[in-house]
Amino acid sequence: MKILVAVKRVVDHNVRIRVRADGTGVETEGVRMSMNPFCKHAVEAAVRLAEAGAATEIVVVSIGPKAATDVILTALAMGGHRGVLVETGESLETLAIAKLLEKIVAEERPDLVLLGKQAVDDDSNHVGQMLAALTGRPQATFASAIERDGDALLVTREVDHGSETLRLPLPCVVTADLRLNTPRNAALPMVMKARSKPLAVRPAAELGVDLAPRLAIEAIAPPPERPAGSMVGSASELAAIILADVEEMEAR
Repeated sequence: MKILVAVKRVVDHNVRIRVRADGTGVETEGVRMSMNPFCKHAVEAAVRLAEAGAATEIVVVSIGPKAATDVILTALAMGGHRGVLVETGESLETLAIAKLLEKIVAEERPDLVLLGKQAVDDDSNHVGQMLAALTGRPQATFASAIERDGDALLVTREVDHGSETLRLPLPCVVTADLRLNTPRNAALPMVMKARSKPLAVRPAAELGVDLAPRLAIEAIAPPPERPAGSMVGSASELAAIILADVEEMEAR
């Protein structure tokens, strides 16, 4: 089984997000960047399938600027076999990303495409579903467990009432949830070894995808600062404050 894992470079989840002074977006200059956490769980899932003998090759793909090679190298250090960077300096919408991935899927012909269920920068949760639709593959989202079952996959996914297990014929698309696994930290020898693994750079323009944006962002602003709390002397005093707030809301 050949696995294609898509990974995204985002502002590190430990960094406090700052909006640019002109309101055009989030500040990324001089900010620590790393692999999207959900993508890291997808890479770990692919590596575990390979370690169990259920997969023979893991191809890691990312779409973004030249600097995005760092997240590909992280995935290769975790156990990926080779990488592909679709290079572009543009800020792409999710449909354009899905269409670029569709081209890579057509070339690589993987049995399984793994993605994080969403990226922590925009939280759109679109690309996996769009890619499945574009490629005509069955999909399972929010995966919390993945197991090879002959010519299919058993995927446990979280739903409103708990969880359900689906049997997906290959080839298919699966998006990873945080509960899928605990991603490994690659040891220094693996990090050094990753630099010798194949990493192809493909200009996005050569894939023939219309990357023109379809949405216009008028302004981005940080949320208002949370007002300071106050201390009360007793539970009865707290109950009286809550009651007064409820009555005020009902009177509006």
